[in-house]
Amino acid sequence: MRTTPSGAVGERSRIGEGMRSRAWLLPLVWMATAGAHAQIIEFESGGLRYLTVSKGGVTVMFAHLPSTVRQYAIIQAAIANGSSSTRIVRPEDFSYRRPDGTVLPAMPARAVIDELLARASRTDVIRLVTTYEAGLFGLPRFVSTNGYQQRRQAALAEVSSTRIKAAAAASAIALVETRLRPGDSTDGAVFFATQGKPLGPGTLIVRCGPDVFEFPSDGVVR
Repeated sequence: MRTTPSGAVGERSRIGEGMRSRAWLLPLVWMATAGAHAQIIEFESGGLRYLTVSKGGVTVMFAHLPSTVRQYAIIQAAIANGSSSTRIVRPEDFSYRRPDGTVLPAMPARAVIDELLARASRTDVIRLVTTYEAGLFGLPRFVSTNGYQQRRQAALAEVSSTRIKAAAAASAIALVETRLRPGDSTDGAVFFATQGKPLGPGTLIVRCGPDVFEFPSDGVVR
């Protein structure tokens, strides 16, 4: 009968326990790695190409709008809060990082709204509203609880002039600071000062509470 030295048995036992421990840890390591890289999903709606990602229960989606107004390039953004905490959404929390590393901050809502009301032409307004609504109303399973439609109704109720009504409708498109309780959602246009040029290739960065969303984009409007 062959015997094994007690030291060898102890060594094999320790190795076996170590392998079992590492095998048990592998699923945890895989889950941690998978959770650290949220998947970006691409889809088309209303003639626009959207990128969307979910993180921490919050879903953010955006699309480049084909039209520019005044000196601005514009994106359409929608945010749904499926987390258990209240989130604040502001256009100032959006930025666009160019390939050379420069970062272009989004314009504050008040500055954009004032310029649209004062200077936007009727052609600008019609083009912007038509493009925005085509994308928004075509979004599958997205119903904003506090977004463009609610802002538009409130804006139109306050004015009587036909010209001002048109400008008010366009200004209602601008994303404004919004408090999203769990289950709430919003949408709006985010404006970047680009002298009327497209944003081009880069990465859209959105900060929402403790989460940061990054969307690499070729900048091509489809």
